[in-house]
Amino acid sequence: MPLAAPIGSGLGIQNVTNLKILRQMITDVPLIVDAGVGTASDAAVAMELGYDGVLLNTAIAEAEDSERMAVAMKLAVAAGRSAFLAGRMPRREYAVASSPMAGMIAEAGAGD
Repeated sequence: MPLAAPIGSGLGIQNVTNLKILRQMITDVPLIVDAGVGTASDAAVAMELGYDGVLLNTAIAEAEDSERMAVAMKLAVAAGRSAFLAGRMPRREYAVASSPMAGMIAEAGAGD
């Protein structure tokens, strides 16, 4: 159970690279992110990295509305896992249009 951040800190995932490396190296047992998760987006990121679960306590216990935070965490874990399984698009350093341009803009002088 690798830590996202110090226990009870709510700082979120402090070193994404370390968690990625652990997930790549350890594939034969479930990996659960533990400690430091502060909000739903932190849980989603952990799941998007391919982790099998997130252990939560303080983020829910200390939320102003614990029930609502618990629901948010549940949805974030499901969304993050779905995103991981769907496979993320490649990151690019430049823009690439995904909409077809053919037939969208009439060429100047066409049809004259």
